Amino acid sequence: MNAQYTVQQIIDLILKEGGLTPIPGTVDTLKSGSADAVVTGIVTTMFATTTVIEQAAKLGANFIIAHEPTFYNHTDDKNFVKDNPVVKQKIELLDKYKITVWRCHDYIHSIKPDVIYYGFLKKTGWLQYYKPGSYGVTLTAVTLGDMVQHLKKTLDIAHLRVIGDLKQKCEKVTLIPGAAGGKMQMSIAVPEQPDVLIVGEVSEWETAEYTRDGVLQGRKMALIVLGHQKSEESGMEYFVEWLQPKLPGMKIKHIASGDPFIWM
Repeated sequence: MNAQYTVQQIIDLILKEGGLTPIPGTVDTLKSGSADAVVTGIVTTMFATTTVIEQAAKLGANFIIAHEPTFYNHTDDKNFVKDNPVVKQKIELLDKYKITVWRCHDYIHSIKPDVIYYGFLKKTGWLQYYKPGSYGVTLTAVTLGDMVQHLKKTLDIAHLRVIGDLKQKCEKVTLIPGAAGGKMQMSIAVPEQPDVLIVGEVSEWETAEYTRDGVLQGRKMALIVLGHQKSEESGMEYFVEWLQPKLPGMKIKHIASGDPFIWM
């Protein structure tokens, strides 16, 4: 008979196996359900969308580990906007299936190596270029256009937003998945001076305009915007591989939350 675990026991195990200590003020808290719930199966994902919740229920999984917020703001404040009917219906759906959602953002980025970053490099076939503790990778030189096609293929992205000369040779890459914000993105890119900066998402008036002006000034630089979900989903997929050996017999599956946009 397989061992039974509660939600809290699994969270404690992740922290222990990751060599982590509790982070004061972390957003990595339960968003629904109970820490005492006995886990029947685990689903990892980027966003605990309505579809992911329904699919988890069909699998008989009652514990979703999501990387990003469930209720549309960083702290998952359910009253972020008062009387939000979408929030209310989502709470009712989670209650219906008795599903516990735990956000694993700060902790998963704190594991060495960073699970999200490592998973991205594995998915793109760039793991051989990994440098611990660095946002930079140095690849075999390819054109910006070829790099875009490689990322579209390996990450299953229909369209990418790109700034730069598609014929430019790219070797030195700075990779910042997710939504780090313009200040962090530029604070890393300015001293590193990569041939291309690859990010999850941008404030269009910050990093995008910085890159556009740099290109117009004749500098060798470029920007590839993957989209937030696509830039980090491969890390949550890899998290299954990281976690499964530590929970033998537990059903653990990754369900991609998918790109929210329709590309016209």
